[in-house]
Amino acid sequence: MNEMPAISNSEATAEDLAAERAVTYGTEAFLSKDYAAAEKRRLWPRVWQMAGRLEDVPSPGDFFTYDIADESIIVVRTAEGDRPGAIRAFHNVCAHRGRQLIDVPAGVHSVRGNARNFICAFHGWTYDLEGKNTYILDADDWHGALTPECTSLSKLRCDTWGGFVYVDMRDEGESLEEFLDDAGRILAYFELDRMRYKWRQWCVYPANWKTAIEAFMEPYHTTTTHNQLTAFAEFYAYSKAYGRHSVSGFDQRQAAETTAQGGSVSRAGKGDDPRVSTYELARENYTTINYSASTDTLIAAAARLRDELPEDTPVGEVMAHWMARAKADDAARGVTWPEIPPAVMAEAGLAWTLFPNQNILQGVTFALAYRARPNGDDPDSCIFEAYALERYPEGQEPRTEWVEAEPAEAGWGKVLAQDFANMKFVHKGMKSRGFRGALPNPHQEQKIINAHRNLAEFMGTGAPRQLK
Repeated sequence: MNEMPAISNSEATAEDLAAERAVTYGTEAFLSKDYAAAEKRRLWPRVWQMAGRLEDVPSPGDFFTYDIADESIIVVRTAEGDRPGAIRAFHNVCAHRGRQLIDVPAGVHSVRGNARNFICAFHGWTYDLEGKNTYILDADDWHGALTPECTSLSKLRCDTWGGFVYVDMRDEGESLEEFLDDAGRILAYFELDRMRYKWRQWCVYPANWKTAIEAFMEPYHTTTTHNQLTAFAEFYAYSKAYGRHSVSGFDQRQAAETTAQGGSVSRAGKGDDPRVSTYELARENYTTINYSASTDTLIAAAARLRDELPEDTPVGEVMAHWMARAKADDAARGVTWPEIPPAVMAEAGLAWTLFPNQNILQGVTFALAYRARPNGDDPDSCIFEAYALERYPEGQEPRTEWVEAEPAEAGWGKVLAQDFANMKFVHKGMKSRGFRGALPNPHQEQKIINAHRNLAEFMGTGAPRQLK
C-alpha cells in the first residue's frame, strides 16, 4: 500500500498560503468527467473570462467567435472607438429554434468576419449588430405573441482591459475592474493595449486544461525541464497570491544573494562578466521561446554591451545601460516605452495568472501569454493557446491569424516543446493508483495552490488541505 500523507481536515486559507504552509489536493479536478461537466454550470458561467483581443475587431461589423465548453459566443464591434457599447457580446444562437448564427465547425479555433447583420441560415431570422431582431419570416403567424425581448439575441456582459475583450455570462455581479483588482492595477502600467500580436498558435493537447495551464504558472520546473537554461541563469522563484489572481518572479534562496539583476525575464545572466552573460541569457531565451519574451531591439542592445561598457562594470550598471540603450533604440524607430515606477516594476514580477485560465508573462514592450480551455466534454484533452505580443511603430504591426501547430519544437520552439513533453505525462501519471495527491511547493508554486482554492469556491470540491 502507498502511504497517504497526513492531511488536515480544514481547507487551506489565504493565511496558510501567505505563511507558505504545505498543502495537498487530489486529482478530481483533472480527471473526473463529472467535474468537467459541472464546470459548465459552476465555473464558466460565473466568472469573467478573456475571449480575445480588440485588434480582432478593429472596424464596425468585425466579429469573432469564442467557444467555451458548450457555449459559443459572438464578440462584435458595433461602433468606432472605445466608448461604452462599441464592443458587444451575444450567445451565438438564434432565438427561433436555437441554430448557431455563425457556424463554428469542429476543429476550428474561431471564426472571424465582418457583417452588417447576422442572419440565421435555417429560417432567415435576422439580427442587427446590437442584437435586435430586424426580420422574422411570416411574423403575423404568431398573432402578436412575439416581443422584442423574446426575439432578440441573448446578451452577455462585455468589457475591455489591456487590449483584451472579456465576457461574463452573469446578468449582474462584480465589474471587470473589480474582478481584476490589484492584478489589473499593476499590469495597467505595462499598457498591454498598445501591444499587438506577433504570432499566435493553438493545438488540441492530450491533457486537462488545468494540467496544461499549470505548466506555465511557475518557474520551479525550469531547472529540470529547461536545464539548458541553467548555464545562463539561476531560476529559483517566488509565487504569491493576489486575491483570485497570482504572480511569480525570480528570487534568491538567501537574502545575502540579492543583486540588482532584476526579477523579470529581462535580467542579468550569471557569470564573471555580466556584459556577456546578460546577452547570452537574453539571446537563449529569445531564440528558444519561439522569438518571444523579448524583442529584436532588446537583443541587439544586449549584444553591444561588451563593446559599450568597460570589463569591470557592475551588474546594476550593466542592466541600467542595457535598458537605456534599448529604450533609445526603440524611440528612434517610433516605439515609446511606458513609464513604470520602480516599485511597480518590482511588484509586477515575472508573470501573472489571471483566474481562471489566462497567463501573462509581461515585459516593458512585449508579453508572452497562454490560455487553456476545455475541449468539449473530454477531461483528457484541451484547447491550448500561446501568443506573443509586442509594441510596434504605428502602421508596422504584422497581420496574424490563429495557426494550428502540432505541439513540437518545429512549430513552437525548444522551450515550449519541452513543456509539451511534460504535460501529457503529468496528466497520465495522475491516473496512477500510486499517485497520492499533489505536493506543490509552498514558496514557488503558490500560484497553483491559489488556483485550486479559487476553483474549490466555485466547484464546491477539491480544496487544498494542509499537510499535518
